[in-house]
Amino acid sequence: MGFSFQLEKTLGEFKLNLEAKGQGNRLGILGASGCGKSLTLKLLAGIETPDKGRIQIGENLLFDSSQKRNVRPQNRKVGYLFQNYALFPHMTVEENIGAGLKGKSGKLRKGEGLSAGSLKAGLQGKFGKSQKGGKTAAGNPKEGLQGKKIQKQRRVQEMMEKFQLTGLSDRLPGELSGGQQQRVALARIMAYEPEVILLDEPFSALDVFLKDQMQRELEELLEDFPGLVILVSHSRDEIYRFSEELLVMDQGRAVVFGKTKEIFANPRYREAARLTGCKNIAEARRLDAHRLEVPEWGICLCLKREIPKDVTGIGYRAHDFVPVWGQRRNNCLKVQVTRMAEMPFEYHYYLQPVSQSAQKGSQERFVSQSEQKASQERFVSQSEQKASQKRFVSQWEQNILPEQPGRQMEEKVHPEQSLCWFVQKDKHILIEEQGLPEYLELREEHMMLF
Repeated sequence: MGFSFQLEKTLGEFKLNLEAKGQGNRLGILGASGCGKSLTLKLLAGIETPDKGRIQIGENLLFDSSQKRNVRPQNRKVGYLFQNYALFPHMTVEENIGAGLKGKSGKLRKGEGLSAGSLKAGLQGKFGKSQKGGKTAAGNPKEGLQGKKIQKQRRVQEMMEKFQLTGLSDRLPGELSGGQQQRVALARIMAYEPEVILLDEPFSALDVFLKDQMQRELEELLEDFPGLVILVSHSRDEIYRFSEELLVMDQGRAVVFGKTKEIFANPRYREAARLTGCKNIAEARRLDAHRLEVPEWGICLCLKREIPKDVTGIGYRAHDFVPVWGQRRNNCLKVQVTRMAEMPFEYHYYLQPVSQSAQKGSQERFVSQSEQKASQERFVSQSEQKASQKRFVSQWEQNILPEQPGRQMEEKVHPEQSLCWFVQKDKHILIEEQGLPEYLELREEHMMLF
């Protein structure tokens, strides 16, 4: 199902102005709190009205300011799953699921009912046109109402079975677990067969275990849904897991839009890199077609691919560094560990880059064994330490900073710049055996330029 929307909306000092067009069935919207994600969903649902723009989902034109077209919320066939699920606390599970369908009063709840067209067709099909004697083409009005009620009950039962709620029909929302409440809310949406489902950070208030469980359940429940699902979240993991296409937002504007996996691999923009979880981002300067200087990291990178002329920054994910022991390779950083944190499944190293600079009359500085040992003792146990090794300067580096008479290489620490290196515990065994590496290598395929 294709979709396209151009939205402009001003609320006080906040201005929303974004555009997206795609062909997938699973769209993720990623952004920090306050960037306009939830407002975007409300505009799509018709709860808020754009100042200007256009919304089309599939072949349905829902809003067009130029044509003065604005389909009412209850006619958009859009289901909205709120963060707190918005269940009616005084209603049972069965009543909540049926709340979006035609109730006893014959009215529809705004934003939760069948489309006006579907309702009109359904009423005509059941009751037909008025006949003599107060009867309709479908027979006695009471029989028609009874048939409508039975149809509604069957639909509710069908949803309860599909969403594994059988046996909970008489319970109130307060008597349900978080996962059960989510299934009730989703069953209520699916009861009236929407074409679009909007998920507004449905997992934000859950603990880690329950969040993973409910994400799996939601994946299974939506697996055979043929319509469009739009998930809003500030969690990159949720977005990556659920979405085929991704819209990254910042301060009311679209930063980048495209295939989810492609954006994570190559965000193209600094803010997109940050929001997709890149921890190491720095200014960069293009020296020529294949060399890139990163002053904050104290390194000049040599790339096989041609570097675009407009590159101003670089990003490198914390999991992608390759530890190097011994002689320095191309595109390697020498770093000092400032802090280490042990996490449940990995170690987080926080580093300061150490560059090589030429100083006239200076002598090459080596870290003594006692100095390195004392430094390592702060982060790894005594048994894990190894004797420090003499530092090497590669021929590649000397080509970047050519050696001249009376000049030798000196280390320079960059205390203002911090780097992150994340090591999974199964890979940390090598560090425990060999000690901290002399260098960290940056692989070209993992470098993100913007």
